[in-house]
Amino acid sequence: MYIDPNSGGMLFGILAALFTALSGVILAFSGRIRAYFAKQRRKARENEQTDEKTQE
Repeated sequence: MYIDPNSGGMLFGILAALFTALSGVILAFSGRIRAYFAKQRRKARENEQTDEKTQE
């Protein structure tokens, strides 16, 4: 099986572009992502507190 020597360079170029795009999306939406997880943590804490109050 023959693999063209430039295939590695092309693969690296594609992976670099994908990594850059993914990093850009994460950076652009980092505030929303952080807010989502903060909201989930808040809900979990509130559920724990209500569970503790009902057990008393």
